[in-house]
Amino acid sequence: MFRWSFALATFLALHSACAIAQQAAPLPAPPVPAAPLTPPEPVAPTQVMAMPEELRTRVQADFLSSRMSSHRRLEQLVEFMFDADGLGVVYREDANYTVAEVYQHREANCLSFTLLFMAIAREAGLEVYPQEIEQTLSWRQADGTLYLSNHVNAGVRIGPRQFTVDVAGDNVIARDPPMQITEQRLLSHYYNNLAVARLEQADYPGALSLIAIALSLDPQYPSHWSNAGVMRVRNGDLAGGEQAYLHALRLDAGNSHALYNYAGLQQRIGNRTREVELRRRLARVQQNDPLYHFLQAAEYERKGELTLAIRHYRIAIRLHDKEHRFHAALANAYLEAGDVRRAVSALARAQTLSDGDTRAAYEAQLDLLRER
Repeated sequence: MFRWSFALATFLALHSACAIAQQAAPLPAPPVPAAPLTPPEPVAPTQVMAMPEELRTRVQADFLSSRMSSHRRLEQLVEFMFDADGLGVVYREDANYTVAEVYQHREANCLSFTLLFMAIAREAGLEVYPQEIEQTLSWRQADGTLYLSNHVNAGVRIGPRQFTVDVAGDNVIARDPPMQITEQRLLSHYYNNLAVARLEQADYPGALSLIAIALSLDPQYPSHWSNAGVMRVRNGDLAGGEQAYLHALRLDAGNSHALYNYAGLQQRIGNRTREVELRRRLARVQQNDPLYHFLQAAEYERKGELTLAIRHYRIAIRLHDKEHRFHAALANAYLEAGDVRRAVSALARAQTLSDGDTRAAYEAQLDLLRER
């Protein structure tokens, strides 16, 4: 399935296993490509989910040639996606592929996995639809840029019951449950991902061409407009970037990506009054965001500022109490601070909220702490 600053602080949403990017540190001028870039031309939107005939034939033979219940068909489809005897698809964050490309490479991120599963499930006669988790806590940092992640997966409806099929669900910390989205938005995310990849290669015209396709598919998605603003600014069009940020904020006045980016642009052009206003609006949004406080806490913990880390972990928990990893992180901060009693209490809460192998791991850690 959420970039750059030097006086320009930007927040770029990349939906693929799915990333949103925020520029976290001053950077030099945008890089100049050493040689012309010649990436392959993107396929048309109508071809993104097109199935290779070889795959269609196999799906029809394996799932439509015999009578089986819809539940059993769904179970076998999931096994088919992952098992070595089936497709054996493995996860790769930057695998922004069409259905045909996933079939060729057997690699997928959350978006391309969802595209492939939806195509196969429909061929097998199941009712399937895309879902999105707008805010997740998944991030990486590279070249002064912090990439945060949004996430998509597939929903399946069988009678009154609904199921979720996810390539990376166990690794996603989500603020909210997945929500059904349109196929147009899913395809819009695909072209947005391609645009961000071009942007990372400093191919600004290519990025702008691809983000235009994303916006044409879903013009109501504010984070993509924020991305368009980043791409326009990087291409030297400051006025166009500002218009894109303003449009994103007209769609969603509290969109943190656009607020962050637009504030950074105002800093760059020297409009201090407007910058301060935007950063105040952003702070009000972030104040009620548990994922923001969790990231703040992790950064304070990294710096050894444990009092502030514990404070922000506790705020994150107050805002979203059901995430076991929040409690486990708080336990670790307490332990670093030498407060074993509170560490045990926090870890016990994490164990209560978890299950399976994770719960067993917490239990083993609790046994060690209690011995102390």
